[in-house]
Amino acid sequence: MRVMSKVWGFLKKVWGTPELRRKVLFTLGMLLVYRLLAHIPVAGIDREALRQLFAGSQLLGLLDIFSGGTLANFSLIALGLGPYINASIIVQLLTMVFPKLEELSKEGEYGREVINQYTRLLTVPIAILQGFAMYSLLRSQSVIGTLDIFSLLALIITMTAGTILSVWLGELITEYGVGNGVSLLIFAGIVGRLPVTLGQTAVTLETLSLGNLAVFVGVGLVLIAAVVFMNEASRNIPIQYARRIRAGKVYGGQATHLPLRVNQAGVIPIIFAVSLVLLPSLVGQFLQNVNNQQIAYTARTIVTFMNPNGWAYNLSYFFLVIGFTYFYTAVVFNPQKIADEIKKYGGFVPGIRPGEATVEYLNGIMNRVTLAGAVFLGAIAIMPAIVQVAFRIPTLSLGGTGILIVVSVVLETVKSLQSQLSIRSYDAFLV
Repeated sequence: MRVMSKVWGFLKKVWGTPELRRKVLFTLGMLLVYRLLAHIPVAGIDREALRQLFAGSQLLGLLDIFSGGTLANFSLIALGLGPYINASIIVQLLTMVFPKLEELSKEGEYGREVINQYTRLLTVPIAILQGFAMYSLLRSQSVIGTLDIFSLLALIITMTAGTILSVWLGELITEYGVGNGVSLLIFAGIVGRLPVTLGQTAVTLETLSLGNLAVFVGVGLVLIAAVVFMNEASRNIPIQYARRIRAGKVYGGQATHLPLRVNQAGVIPIIFAVSLVLLPSLVGQFLQNVNNQQIAYTARTIVTFMNPNGWAYNLSYFFLVIGFTYFYTAVVFNPQKIADEIKKYGGFVPGIRPGEATVEYLNGIMNRVTLAGAVFLGAIAIMPAIVQVAFRIPTLSLGGTGILIVVSVVLETVKSLQSQLSIRSYDAFLV
């Protein structure tokens, strides 16, 4: 009851602030427009065949999550935000490689705007390629018929325009609404499909006893609590700043801390890992019908061995998530830069010499902290398979990745609202 009272009090404060109320209503309006667009289908699609295709493919299910739930019904914005997310990842990695892009990222608002423009430009060719790939996949599965060149061109242009429209709606939310617009659109897609998802999962739970059902619900609640805990968890490194005397005044001397988040990479490692671990199965399915008997037999063996419910697939998936977590953390976390900044302002870690010793210390701490985050993400990734085996559920529509995204977006949005409420409280105090 105390928690509900705090939540209600927080919502009353947000609604009672006119500017925040306008931002919340604008955000809800944009989400409504996005969901309406998600239900305008493209002509010429076999809906039943499309549903069966997505039900049997974990990769397509994950892509549908990041499209905001628009890919499963092949709407006008079928590709959703997938190409933009891929472009953002590529640009972020290139920023670490090319010095000019790194300099732009340090130039404040102007630099970020230029990098965002590069990301938007890169989104277009990626959307074109993904649109053609999606058409080829649906045609091979008899979900859509063979199109002539003009119809195919119109389809790809429509899908690309839908991606650009989705990005535009997300940026409008970021600028005029609350929170990160792209994340909120993905969140809206998952939540919008939640009734259907829960219904599909409930059908598979009919054979469970009441006790097993209670345990299943308990596991879900523990999973949500674990996501919240790991998302907020950090290792605080103590930082001490030396005292400096200038013009008879003492500066510095205060103690603070450097927070190192346990989950620095978010859901990015899961995206990378699932794309790689499903590649052998996708190639095998393509080759198992060729005329060469040896190649077809090898392809069928690979498909059987890398079955999504098998131990080989899930073990590979788990360790790939761990590997990509370390890789992405190494990309976004620069201990040399942090150590230089600390030294520049006269700070040091107690007991550690400034400079190279601090870099090695931060590296060691980050490697140990990342291990906990990587194992957690790996467990989240294979959670559906674990639950299927534990509860003997043939299919599970609600996975840990979706829960991780929903909880992370909610926490991020709440923090944004809290910070804006704090700013307005300070302004009122100053006035």
